[in-house]
Amino acid sequence: MKLATNLSIGITAIGVLATISVCAATSIADGQSPTDGNWSELIASMDKMHMAMGAVKPSGDNDVDFVRLMLPHHQAAIDMAKTQLLYGKDAQMRRLAQEIITDQQLEIELMQHWLKQREPGQAKENQTPAAKAGKEN
Repeated sequence: MKLATNLSIGITAIGVLATISVCAATSIADGQSPTDGNWSELIASMDKMHMAMGAVKPSGDNDVDFVRLMLPHHQAAIDMAKTQLLYGKDAQMRRLAQEIITDQQLEIELMQHWLKQREPGQAKENQTPAAKAGKEN
């Protein structure tokens, strides 16, 4: 159930990011100033995410690559949600923004922990004493 809720929130966050991306071109074409505080902060968050994702080099491990790309994606969602809390007026969107911040931060921590467990040298350190003893013989 928790996975379904997190997945639903993640999909909603992706939808919000996609909607903002599509609206960017439309709003500028309609005369909205791209220098508005709210707008420029949202665009800055997306630009930062794209740069961070572009800097990720393939590791040869699909799982590791997925997580390394998802980290800046989740951070961008948090940054954008914080902007929503600063400028947004709609109670439902403000509540969604707070949920995005909370859930995405927990997922970032989970992914960072997962990556740390896969660092060279971690495999030996994470073994139980019985497993280590069995390998020494």
